[in-house]
Amino acid sequence: MGKIVVITGAGAGIGRAAATEFARNGCDVALLSRDPARLERAAAEHAHFNVRVLAIPTDVSDSAAVDRAAARVEVEFGPIDVWVNVAMATVFAPVHLLSAEEVRRGTEVTYLGQVHGVMAALRYMRPRNRGSIVCVGSALAYRSVPLQSVYCGAKFAILFHDHIKVSITEVDLPAVNTPQFDWARNKMGWKAQPVPPIYQPEVPARAIYFGAFHPRRQIWVGFSAVKAILANRLFPGLLDRYLANAGYSSQLSKIPADRHAPGNLFSPVIGDFGAHGRFDNEARDGNWEIFTSRHRNAVWAVAFAAVLAAACMTAKRRRV
Repeated sequence: MGKIVVITGAGAGIGRAAATEFARNGCDVALLSRDPARLERAAAEHAHFNVRVLAIPTDVSDSAAVDRAAARVEVEFGPIDVWVNVAMATVFAPVHLLSAEEVRRGTEVTYLGQVHGVMAALRYMRPRNRGSIVCVGSALAYRSVPLQSVYCGAKFAILFHDHIKVSITEVDLPAVNTPQFDWARNKMGWKAQPVPPIYQPEVPARAIYFGAFHPRRQIWVGFSAVKAILANRLFPGLLDRYLANAGYSSQLSKIPADRHAPGNLFSPVIGDFGAHGRFDNEARDGNWEIFTSRHRNAVWAVAFAAVLAAACMTAKRRRV
């Protein structure tokens, strides 16, 4: 394909899976993340796809660093075609155990990191009047849950609007099997876990790739994300009461964790982390919602035909 793609948060988790998806489809990829060693391992992993790979250690909370990374990609690779914002940071804790510094840091990485990425991409895409930006959101931007106020608040802040030929697609995720649940700062005394159903990171990676070249305002990944978003629109108060009772236990495993461990909030956690977390035995590889996004015209046509057929049958019965 020969497209040039920049991916933040590319050292592990969904960002790394997305980098693999773009590289295996022939795109040159620039990988942005904080840990230089992890980035180099990721770059070596993608080398066998016979594409150019550039590892740039970057903290996305630093707007100047993001600008420098974008400038380096433009010089060494050429015009950026796609920019993907994935980087995030969070703390598993109730609000009363959070410090102002933790909330600020989580917001700087998860929200402002996306703002910095969008601004850096537009600096080059806007004069050319072309390009694609994909921002990874979450169902938790619509339906907040206990223990993740930092993450939910930052994801809720992601909004876009413009009138140029640069597309911006938001990909909203369900629970995904990534290292986040092992390296995020955790003050609960028990290891965190995603709320089932859990999806492998390759599922959102495919949605991100699709959104980059077939722009949509939003792509919802996983039926659990669809349910959370739609249910919150219909029954927000009921969900508040349900999550007040079940929100803690569903996010915590029975594996003890050091509540004083630093996590990766302010600096990377050392270790050979990849795209997957520790939930391979529970995670799903498939997702029908991505199929409906890819073939939305056909899906709407079938849905319209079904409604029309039902209406005709009802009218016929009434005449009889």
